[in-house]
Amino acid sequence: MKRIGITGTVASGKSTASKILGQRGPVFSADNIVKKLYTQDKFKRYISKKFEIKNYSNIKNLIKKKILGDKTFFRKLEKIIHPLVRKEMVNFAKKHKNKEFTFFEIPLLVESRLMKNFDKIFFIKAKKSLRLKRFKKKGGDKVFFNILNKKQLSDKKKEKYCDYVVVNEKNLNILKKNLLDILNKYE
Repeated sequence: MKRIGITGTVASGKSTASKILGQRGPVFSADNIVKKLYTQDKFKRYISKKFEIKNYSNIKNLIKKKILGDKTFFRKLEKIIHPLVRKEMVNFAKKHKNKEFTFFEIPLLVESRLMKNFDKIFFIKAKKSLRLKRFKKKGGDKVFFNILNKKQLSDKKKEKYCDYVVVNEKNLNILKKNLLDILNKYE
């Protein structure tokens, strides 16, 4: 089994790359695990209690407001969420250990020092102006984009830990060709 990590900065196209690579094997998405956590009442109750949020029916927006108001809040939240995501990652790897390829889409792969868990790491890269445009198109705003962007290492620093840099600034066909060309080296 080849374990391939997929990382990149905010709105660089990690999810799109994961969908393309998912044609060759199962994909673990850290973002999807986090989204799933926010649908679970047990998790929402815990977060609500921990951070004194009275009404957790719209907890994601309330948390976003807290992040905008307090830069240290993000770190506190990550200390709760990251271990839960890692546990799911381990379970996923065990479940799919007999597959030729497994893919792990993890935005903070390098920042979380998870590099040793992967045989190869793909860094999906796009210039900041394009990423901001993509982020806004999905309903995000510039302020929150900048907060998320600052949580990540610069492209230059991240690239040092990655085996392949895949620029995603053109179209879907070019991205697909570039990703599959790399993957075909291992078949």
